Amino acid sequence: MLKITVIGAGSTYTPELVVGFLTRLTSLPLTELCLMDIDPQRLEIVGGFAQRIAQAHGSPFRVVLSQDLRQAIAGASYVITQFRVGMMAARRADEYLGQRHGLIGQETTGVGGIAKALRTIPVVLHIAATLAEVAPNALLLNFTNPSGLVTEALTRYAPAVTAVGVCNSGITAKMQFLGLYQRIAGRTVDPDSVQLDTLGLNHLTWHRGLFVAGEQVWPQFFAAYLDELKAQAHPEWDIRTLQTLGMIPNYYLQYFYYRQRKLAAQDQWPPSRAEEVMRIEGDLLRQYADPSLTAPPAGLMQRGGAWYSTLATQVIVSHYNDLGQIHVLNTRHNGAVSGWPADWVLELPARVDAQGIHPLPAAPLPPVCFGLLAAIKMVELLTAAAAVHGDRQALYEALLVHPLGPQADQVQALLDDLLETNRAYLPQFFQA
Repeated sequence: MLKITVIGAGSTYTPELVVGFLTRLTSLPLTELCLMDIDPQRLEIVGGFAQRIAQAHGSPFRVVLSQDLRQAIAGASYVITQFRVGMMAARRADEYLGQRHGLIGQETTGVGGIAKALRTIPVVLHIAATLAEVAPNALLLNFTNPSGLVTEALTRYAPAVTAVGVCNSGITAKMQFLGLYQRIAGRTVDPDSVQLDTLGLNHLTWHRGLFVAGEQVWPQFFAAYLDELKAQAHPEWDIRTLQTLGMIPNYYLQYFYYRQRKLAAQDQWPPSRAEEVMRIEGDLLRQYADPSLTAPPAGLMQRGGAWYSTLATQVIVSHYNDLGQIHVLNTRHNGAVSGWPADWVLELPARVDAQGIHPLPAAPLPPVCFGLLAAIKMVELLTAAAAVHGDRQALYEALLVHPLGPQADQVQALLDDLLETNRAYLPQFFQA
């Protein structure tokens, strides 16, 4: 029996994941897919749709719905976490928290990312404790944002559980880069033969290499990438910056490199991204509830998360079949990057086999990148400690050190606002 459990299965992403498992049955003989969520209405709609998808393919595995965490996890070989504490309303609150204080309002970057982590970490640690009891050999794949920070907390505070942080940013960049490479090379390339050299933290990485069938093609690819940017009227990256780096930053670095541009865009709210997603999800859920629907609708692409199911299933297949495939993942690097603290969770290429997740040796980033990365890693460590212990001093320090945080004399005001806005989800900060 092979059981996989999805926690937060009321997500509109779940049908894509079901299709991903259906397409890999020859290499992943799944017998039970358990979909768990605490929202009964969303579980009924999304779960019912997932069951119809499986039925349309001959019901090769059972799709079981559950609101009981312990029951859902028991006996699972793989557990995927993709939940959102406070649901989309909390994401909207994170965005407007930043805007109220003249800061970046975003769900994983800046003060919104800190707020989301504070709500999420105690819940994911409870899941990990349950996992250690009822499925101690399971691999936990954490998609829940902020993925890198949550995985850092899992690694430090739930060491008995084998966990890896998973994000679609890396595979999306790889597929986008592959598209450009195929145009300049004039040939089609098998995506499985392509490896991306990237390093950093989740949503804070720099791409610096592209291998096709083992050959480094970055010089010609990077030149073509710069040429395409130069031809654009309003390129998303400053050409001189990229020429200096010799690398392509992850999209989320725009919040750091072009802060004023992002703040100006926030001034046009509503709608914020959360409000846009709420509209998209409302439309999707209405479609999912249609009893005649048996395949994910085209509108799912508007939700974002491209290549999500591809990455999730690839990692599981590589682990289950001991394939040793290489994927960009979030894991403790254990000295793979020389000179950096070995206990840091990084996002980097790692080999996945039956024994676990093995980060590949990687050259350190230059000082121009490491300075920012080190500051954000301190934010992660302080935020994780604050979430676990309800430590207001650690939270104050996390806000103080964050490059996108408030000025020093405004930290307390933002901290008070953050905690009060999230009071219902942060009891650890309000204990007598």
